[in-house]
Amino acid sequence: MNGAHAHVGHPLGGRKPTFQQQKELDIEKHQDSIYYSPRYYGEKGAWPAHVTLPKALAKYLPNPLRLLDEDEWRGLGVRQSPGWYHYMVHAPEPHILLFKREKDFQLKYPNGQPA
Repeated sequence: MNGAHAHVGHPLGGRKPTFQQQKELDIEKHQDSIYYSPRYYGEKGAWPAHVTLPKALAKYLPNPLRLLDEDEWRGLGVRQSPGWYHYMVHAPEPHILLFKREKDFQLKYPNGQPA
């Protein structure tokens, strides 16, 4: 095969992707493999919902581990309705993100956020 055509169709034209480009490619490839647990409802709210990231996405978690803000967890490909927040890090299983939200959040805030 002619070297000029070796990378035809490659999203980056054969160049090594930057960190951010690789992250975006990995999210696109593995987003459907993110596992979302059933939600548990108690008198104080919905919790704990957990989201399990595949290894290909878990490598983008911050080191050292810490709670993620909404932009960060959404930036890993996690999709959740408004009001959820990352509330706990479980160091033995950092690829499992634990979320909760206020009880009746969607009824209290039909526009998706407090006024």
